[in-house]
Amino acid sequence: MSFDYGALDAALAAAVGDDQSLISELRTAFLESAKRQIDLLGRARCDANWEYAAWRLKGLAASFGAINVLQLADEAAHSAPGDPVILRKLERAITAIESRRD
Repeated sequence: MSFDYGALDAALAAAVGDDQSLISELRTAFLESAKRQIDLLGRARCDANWEYAAWRLKGLAASFGAINVLQLADEAAHSAPGDPVILRKLERAITAIESRRD
């Protein structure tokens, strides 16, 4: 599966203009928050905790324009708690965003 993470970069640039320092800071905040929610997904053992973490990740992704992460978080919300396939997809998505750092 191929992802275009330009939406995240475009959303950050639209929000703060050409301030590369602020873009970097916001990108870092997004990645840290996303990793925290993915960790919570990985530790969730009941439907309520799983769905809560998935919805938080979905909201985070929506607010940052990370469309692919949003779609994966939505997929997670409809998956069984602890689903290793969706967890791997989410981890790969975050890794791909991290590797785009300039």
